[in-house]
Amino acid sequence: MESLTKTTTTAKARIQFILYCSLAGFISAWAISGLLVIVDVISGTPAGTFFAVIGVSLGFDDPVSAQYVGFALHILTGMAAGNIFGQISLFWSKIAPYNSKEGIVKGMVVGIALWTVLFVPLATFAIQPRLDSFAYSAPNQYIYNIAGHFKGLYTVVIGGSLVFHLIYGALLGFISGRMTEIGVFVKTNNIMQ
Repeated sequence: MESLTKTTTTAKARIQFILYCSLAGFISAWAISGLLVIVDVISGTPAGTFFAVIGVSLGFDDPVSAQYVGFALHILTGMAAGNIFGQISLFWSKIAPYNSKEGIVKGMVVGIALWTVLFVPLATFAIQPRLDSFAYSAPNQYIYNIAGHFKGLYTVVIGGSLVFHLIYGALLGFISGRMTEIGVFVKTNNIMQ
C-alpha cells in the first residue's frame, strides 16, 4: 500500500512539474511577444507585423485575423515548448532546472534547440518563400507591404530570432528553476518526485 501511495505522489509531482514548465513557457512566450511588438515599433513596421507574417504565411489574408492567428500560435508554441522541456527533464535529469541559475543556462539550450529545429526550417522553407511570392502577387495591399518590409532581410531575421530564442529559453529556465527553488518540486535522488 505504501508503494502505491508513493507511486501516486510521484506521478502527481511529475504532472505538476510538467504543468509548471508549461506555465513557464506560456509566461516566457508572452514576454517575447511584447519584445517583438517593440521591435515592430522601432523598425517602423506596424505593431503586430511579426504575428501577421505567421498568419499570412498560413493563408490568412485579413490583417486582423492574421495577427491573432500568428499571436495565438506563437503563445501556444511557447507553452508547448515548456511542456516538452518539462517532459524531457523528467527523463533526462541533466537538463532539469533545479535552480534559477542552472535553469537559465539549460533554458538557453532549449531556446537554441527550438531555433534550430523549429524556427530556422519554418522560416527557410515556409515563411520566407511565401513572403517572396507575395512581393510579386499579394492578395491585398497589406500583405504586399509586409512582404516588402521583409524583402532581403532573411539573414537579419534568422540572426535576430536566435537572440529572441535565447531570451525565451533563459526566461523559461529561470522561471522553471525558480519554481524548483521555492519548493514547488522536490528533488530526490536526481529524479523529480
